[in-house]
Amino acid sequence: MSKIVNREIKSKMEKILRTMEKFIPRKIFRFFQPFYHQTLAFLAACFFRFPSKKIRVVAVTGTKGKSTVVELLNSVFEESGEKTALLSTIRFKIAENSQPNKHKMTVPGRFFVQKFLREVVDAGCDIVILEMTSEGVKQYRHKFIALDALVVTNLAPEHIESHGSYENYVAAKVEIAKALEKSPKTNKILAVNGDDKEAEKFLGVFSGKKVVYSKRETENAKISENGISFEMRGCKITSKLPGEFNFYNILAAVSLAEAMGISSEKIKAGIEKLESVRGRAEEIENSLGIKILVDYAHTPDSLEKLYKTYENRRKICVLGNTGGGRDKWKRPVMGGIAEKYCDEIILTNEDPYNEKPLQIIKEMADGMNIKTPKMVLDRREAIRTALTAARKESPADNVNTKKPVVLITGKGTDPYIMGKNGSKIVWDDATVVREELEKLFEVVS
Repeated sequence: MSKIVNREIKSKMEKILRTMEKFIPRKIFRFFQPFYHQTLAFLAACFFRFPSKKIRVVAVTGTKGKSTVVELLNSVFEESGEKTALLSTIRFKIAENSQPNKHKMTVPGRFFVQKFLREVVDAGCDIVILEMTSEGVKQYRHKFIALDALVVTNLAPEHIESHGSYENYVAAKVEIAKALEKSPKTNKILAVNGDDKEAEKFLGVFSGKKVVYSKRETENAKISENGISFEMRGCKITSKLPGEFNFYNILAAVSLAEAMGISSEKIKAGIEKLESVRGRAEEIENSLGIKILVDYAHTPDSLEKLYKTYENRRKICVLGNTGGGRDKWKRPVMGGIAEKYCDEIILTNEDPYNEKPLQIIKEMADGMNIKTPKMVLDRREAIRTALTAARKESPADNVNTKKPVVLITGKGTDPYIMGKNGSKIVWDDATVVREELEKLFEVVS
């Protein structure tokens, strides 16, 4: 019954918005649009009886690393005996029940989030971890969620066309810190990456307990494609997660958990227990001896950091670009990064929406001046091409040859390839890789 009422309220509000959009001048419509979003957020919270007030709520925001930090915190909290829930780009979890996020958005509608929080409370969970985005802030999806803590990972240009400018994008993220400041909860905590250039903007709007984490606080750090080890306040932590980007993700989780009173032993155990994260530098094991990773990297900064992690390998790179109709400025930039770091580049389709896929990858190729990429529109075929190339480049005959790695970026755990007029193809990069590996194994055996 509640689902029906939920849908009816949401449907009526959306009809009102569509009607207003038809008859009201655009400038006036934009003026009233925030009132609509806030009203819908308030109605959702009322309908589900403000569930966030009855449970500890940790939010994670930033440009990169959010989903991984959510998983790391979940692992630490579970290790410390907490009954946990989480909502992220990757999945929705309540206690032992977990399902993939197939909404093509990190923070679904306001009614979805409030209903999720009510189910979390009813399931008797102790703590919930929410991934929060700037796009969610634009539609007030963060409103009426009483936060206990917030982790800010980092900021880099993203969603520029949607927000109008990088400054507006940063301001949207800062709104989440302001929400923490206004939260009715006590003993609130803000954990911020002190090595990020925007750190002070978050720290300046919050008056509670502030935790500033930095790699300068660590000792004997060793970071490679095979994992990370470091010491922090006398505790040695070892992780199988690769690269400097994951080093910062771990620092974020460790710092907040420590501020929340969790012991070093539990933190260490929780961090070390999480050996991989779906779609985030996820290594696909195989019997052919090929190093293959699937990663969500969809910003220039995240792409460059991933490529740098495998600097001692011959990189065969498969990449598209963030969906059609958005952040077009990134296309030649990411093409240029691929040219700089990759030995072989395969440009392919990602989420074209209403744009022409070939035009998107041509705009990526415009950022390349020396190397000529292969353009393979069919994403499956592009992955097959990369795997075949890696299989042929086995270094067994030449010890001086760099071992190849196949890096497939852009989609991570995205469940669909989005096409024209809302059409979609069910998709999962990791699944496709495994299917193509099976075919390749049949050929070589």
